[in-house]
Amino acid sequence: MKLQDKLNEMKQKSAASMPPEVRAIMQKATEDLAHSGIMDKVLKPGDKLPEFILEDEHGTPVNSADLLQNGPLVVTFYRGVW
Repeated sequence: MKLQDKLNEMKQKSAASMPPEVRAIMQKATEDLAHSGIMDKVLKPGDKLPEFILEDEHGTPVNSADLLQNGPLVVTFYRGVW
């Protein structure tokens, strides 16, 4: 099964398990977001990220400009419940 098929199936199961009024609110919010133009502002493949500072696992600030002195960076965002 393709990823998009799995995502569509998950979306359908999720929608079926929520009250219609909640589903309507979520659908409206999704449509509003899609029409907001926010996607026009996101970085595209090949764009350069602005300089940033994030904390490492020890809470120590790490500057992207410092890391770039050693070569290219790969930035990955993990989303989940730990």
